[in-house]
Amino acid sequence: MSIILRLEMIKEKTSFGEIATIVSNAGGDIVAIDVIKEEKSTTVRDISINVNDETKQQRIIHSLEQLPGVTIKHTSDRTFLIHSGGKIHVKSKVEVDNREEMSRVYTPEVARVCEAIDEDPDLAYQFTIKKNSVAVISDGTAVLGLGNIKPEAAMPVMEGKAMLFKQFANVDAFPICIEPQSAEDTIKLIKALSPSFGGINLEDIASPQCFDIEQQLKKELNIPVFHDDQHGTAIVALAGLLNALKLVDKKMEECKIVICGIGAAGIAITNMVLKAGGKNVIGVDIEGALTRKQTYNNESWNSIAQKTNPHDETGELYDVIHKADVFIGVSAPGILTQNDVKQMAKDPIVFALANPHPEITPDEAKPYAKVMATGRSDYPNQVNNVLCFPGIFRGALDCRASDINEDMKLAAAKAIASTIDTEELNEDYIIPSVFNENIVPAIRDAVIEAAKSSGVARKQ
Repeated sequence: MSIILRLEMIKEKTSFGEIATIVSNAGGDIVAIDVIKEEKSTTVRDISINVNDETKQQRIIHSLEQLPGVTIKHTSDRTFLIHSGGKIHVKSKVEVDNREEMSRVYTPEVARVCEAIDEDPDLAYQFTIKKNSVAVISDGTAVLGLGNIKPEAAMPVMEGKAMLFKQFANVDAFPICIEPQSAEDTIKLIKALSPSFGGINLEDIASPQCFDIEQQLKKELNIPVFHDDQHGTAIVALAGLLNALKLVDKKMEECKIVICGIGAAGIAITNMVLKAGGKNVIGVDIEGALTRKQTYNNESWNSIAQKTNPHDETGELYDVIHKADVFIGVSAPGILTQNDVKQMAKDPIVFALANPHPEITPDEAKPYAKVMATGRSDYPNQVNNVLCFPGIFRGALDCRASDINEDMKLAAAKAIASTIDTEELNEDYIIPSVFNENIVPAIRDAVIEAAKSSGVARKQ
């Protein structure tokens, strides 16, 4: 993070060298100094400081406040400045400069368009924003790294997602944060909103409600519904796994794959790995390895248990990790040890995706893991949902898909993986950059073909 401090300094009482020392000792790095006002006895300067956490930021501010002759006139956090007034706005596509143009975009001429759509609702895709719009809907109950926060507090995340939709795929996305309520009420609310949109992106909704909400909306709506925390993570993780397996020359169906953390993302990852050909997949959670011989209070666990763990392995993570080819974690920090990785099969693949603190750090795993991925941007091979959701909705909207189904998700994963050529592939590059311009077109085309072949595309 970076802050800008506007300091008024009495020249006789302090020097800039003292200020620089305080900032450095507190863990900050001065990157720019701008003189705002210079007088005989005082000077006002803006000091730009890079600092890697908020605790150090507060320490710098407190230390400077104690320095004689220094007054902090203003503090600007660049992250907050970017969010000032919100990060998105609505812009008209048509200029209205006279009464005639006003009559065409609004009353009375707009009535003709309304009547046409009333007779044929599909015309909304031609004459309204519906054809290119997605609602990004959250109740703020499971915001990444923050947990259950107020809907208003979730808005900056949803606005950011809307920005990425537009920048990467030219999709008009609208952030909508709602008060937390029962799954039934949330379903009713989203159904009531749905006529305005071409797709619904569910975001940061707590488990198990997220499952019920998505499943019911997929049944009742004729537009794509996609819970990104589940399926976006799963698609990108699978893309990385496909490339990792290619790198170590192993086949999915022959690998022992342990997935730790059977929540929203873990369930989606498990289903994607099975869809991609995985046979020996073992789910592990707080009760240990899930097995079909046991009945759980969590119905989602029962469902996963019935189609995984074919050899009925039991025990904790350190028991079932033995001879595993792949570990995928969406669970908790530090639960995978170096000794666990040592027990894995030759050339082990470790995806430690807990965020912000992974199940094992790359530094710890590096001596023993052949390929490593995390959910963090400061390490290679980041599993980031931004790689997925713009392209998958671009494709779904362009073919006017009624659903985003498993075939389309698998196609998206393969498309992401394919953007890295075989000669480029290496241990630190199994997942492409989010700024790779080939990703969205590749996903779009693959998703459209999968939608057509699976019968959910309504526009050829």
